[in-house]
Amino acid sequence: MDSRFVSIAELAEAPSVAVVVDVMRAFTVAAWAFAQGAEKIVLAGSPDEALALKAGHPDRVALKDGPPAPGFDLVNSPGLLRSVDLGGRTVVQKTTAGTVGALAVKDASLVLCAGFVVAEATARVLRARECDGVTFVVTGEDGQADEDLACAEYIARRATGEGTDAAEFLHRAARSRAAAELTEGVRQGVHPDDVALCLELDRFPFAMVATSEDSLMVLRPYAVPPPTDEDVI
Repeated sequence: MDSRFVSIAELAEAPSVAVVVDVMRAFTVAAWAFAQGAEKIVLAGSPDEALALKAGHPDRVALKDGPPAPGFDLVNSPGLLRSVDLGGRTVVQKTTAGTVGALAVKDASLVLCAGFVVAEATARVLRARECDGVTFVVTGEDGQADEDLACAEYIARRATGEGTDAAEFLHRAARSRAAAELTEGVRQGVHPDDVALCLELDRFPFAMVATSEDSLMVLRPYAVPPPTDEDVI
């Protein structure tokens, strides 16, 4: 499998297969939303669009980066989200990097959104599809976010069936700028457990696939079959 690692700005055209990585915190939050019962997540292009998509739909909740804001129900924090019942609800998510990256590759034939919490499930989808080439979109810090790059590189290795020790990749993520900012309170809308939750390897057994539905980019959980002996490397 040929793997490319690019920033959002480097996406000259939509790739065939894209894995959009945002570890801290968009797609860790998305995975937690599904674990808390959300039916789907609509990825919004702007805060105004997020509020417009929520308006008139009592089953929808809107989520954004940063501190609480009028009209938004939730913030982009796995630590805060894990106590929220989202059973059957639709989440409208707008973040600084993750949702932007997913929307940038909306025309790809396969779009997976990922973080460490769904790393193995994501890799297994790529293995099952026998993808020749995969573009990993490193969303944070203009493609320089080490937590996102580490996760992307780990998934790429697992997608080839290569036996890989996750420890070094998780260590890089734990020492990243984003982890430091979350720990030190530089960013708002944060729970003290956020970094630890973002670094939980394979917490969830599903991958997350984004597809176009009625002109919207919609993220849904994708059940991955149990691992076979070949998957345990």
